Amino acid sequence: MKKKALVTGITGQDGSYLAEFLLEQGYEVIGMMRRSSTLNFERIAHIQDSITFATADLLDEASMINVIRDHNPDEVYNLAAQSFVQTSWSQPVLTGETTALGVTRLLDAIRMTNREIKFYQASSSEMFGKVLEVPQVETTPFYPRSPYGVAKVYGHWITVNYRESYNMHASSGILFNHESPRRGLEFVTRKISHTVAQIVCGIKNSLPLGNLEAKRDWGYAKDYVQAMWKMLQQDSPDDYVVASGETHSVKEVCQIAFDEAGLDMEKYVKVDEKFFRPAEVDLLVGDPTKAKNKLHWEPEVSFEQLIRMMVSADIELVRKSL
Repeated sequence: MKKKALVTGITGQDGSYLAEFLLEQGYEVIGMMRRSSTLNFERIAHIQDSITFATADLLDEASMINVIRDHNPDEVYNLAAQSFVQTSWSQPVLTGETTALGVTRLLDAIRMTNREIKFYQASSSEMFGKVLEVPQVETTPFYPRSPYGVAKVYGHWITVNYRESYNMHASSGILFNHESPRRGLEFVTRKISHTVAQIVCGIKNSLPLGNLEAKRDWGYAKDYVQAMWKMLQQDSPDDYVVASGETHSVKEVCQIAFDEAGLDMEKYVKVDEKFFRPAEVDLLVGDPTKAKNKLHWEPEVSFEQLIRMMVSADIELVRKSL
């Protein structure tokens, strides 16, 4: 019998890489999608015919109960969320409804239908926010600095509570920033790589950015989704920091990106205060020791390889569109 996995947020960056990986492992993959007039299958077009799609919404618990009852998956991966930090400031209530309460609705749907289902919650390094220790580990106290971070803290703790209260196999991956050529254009790494590609192709002549000194722990999304799967293969559920263990500034991303394109960054990067966050997170760096020791997980793609890969892919993408 093939294992079944239900993936929310399957059309996103992580969902697409996870679906690919699960199909390679011989899973039947069910992709949960909201009913929408503007569905974007771009990231999963190449595997679309291998996926079973189910319509449900994190805002509607009844729809999730029906999907779980109809498909009875072995594993559920909750990757759906309002996932852009900047947007969470302009849409804080919607962010709370999807990114926080949506987790409760999905956990409750599993509790009511089949508690043997293994559950993965996509937690985030943004929960650490104004960091209270460096590097951050699983026991580091949370101090979120955005409505998105606050919502993720709720989602994380409700997962712990359902695990401990109902004896459910529910694990959270506290993933630090993970990027790829499939990253949304609103995220800073992809904004940089795509704008560099547009500069190369003569479409743009500048790159406006906010805080160049903000530092993050950046890894490759394709590496990180394997850690998600490994968590659900463990005998016992737990929470894990998934990170590279290195920190790099936005400025460093720019330096590598422009170098890959053979351009001088100083000529194009413009600091614009409108891109500064109301409350900035200055330094995030994770310690993935627990994931390495218990899951036997290691990131394979380095920070520099990642940025160069993204720039190269975006140059090809922009040239094709001309």
